[in-house]
Amino acid sequence: MAETVKKVRTVDLKERKRRREKIAMLTAYDATMARLMDRAGIDILLVGDSLGMVILGHDSTVPVTLDDILHHTRAVARGAQRALVVADMPFLSYQLNDEEALRNAGRLIQTGGASAVKMEGGQSIAGTARRLVEAGIPVMGHLGLLPQHVHQLGGYRRQAKAAREAEQLCDDARALEEAGAFAIVLESIPTDLAHAVTSELTIPTIGIGAGPHCDGQVLVSYDAFGLFDDFVPPFVKQYAQLGQTMVTAAQAFADDVRSGRFPASGEGK
Repeated sequence: MAETVKKVRTVDLKERKRRREKIAMLTAYDATMARLMDRAGIDILLVGDSLGMVILGHDSTVPVTLDDILHHTRAVARGAQRALVVADMPFLSYQLNDEEALRNAGRLIQTGGASAVKMEGGQSIAGTARRLVEAGIPVMGHLGLLPQHVHQLGGYRRQAKAAREAEQLCDDARALEEAGAFAIVLESIPTDLAHAVTSELTIPTIGIGAGPHCDGQVLVSYDAFGLFDDFVPPFVKQYAQLGQTMVTAAQAFADDVRSGRFPASGEGK
């Protein structure tokens, strides 16, 4: 009999924080990647709107649609057996009104197979987050650098460096926790601020460019494994150079085809 896989749930993450066990989170966009990340023991797989850049070739996450996220979430959900699958809610899929947000989040859960959704913003979206949670949809927050606000921010810059901005981020974090969010991503903020927020909240924080004191860490998998080389954020640690490995392998295949070494003589008989 096959061994039953114990799936990571949102409630498990708060217990991890209590026990001071770090949480590992990566992005995934297809079933094969999800299976591999599952095998590696990754706790959370984020179907991030970063797919707009690393998969679809856009220069930001803004053009990503709900159908884009839904398509990739279905694939990741089919591949993941253990990891918690979280789907990003793309730009303008939750800002219009609570009813629209609920409908779109519901599609990602009911049709896409996600176990939770992620939303960018603090107090401005806390009411919407609360409405989703009340409907039974787990919500992960996202504060600091908000990629969907790149045009407003003027680029991908470190956030909350000034005292007033840091205070606002703390207020936003409290508002999300009170709204029922089960975790919050903190992106590109000062280390001491991330430490303060992490210490205050009872829900886990997941850092990306926010220092070592968060309850977990997340990276875009294409950055971490060297598959996307257009731009590598300074906080990224590359654990492999799979892009160059693939280029080398593809070159070897092309050379074999052009020289007649592949397929070998007699194959296919």
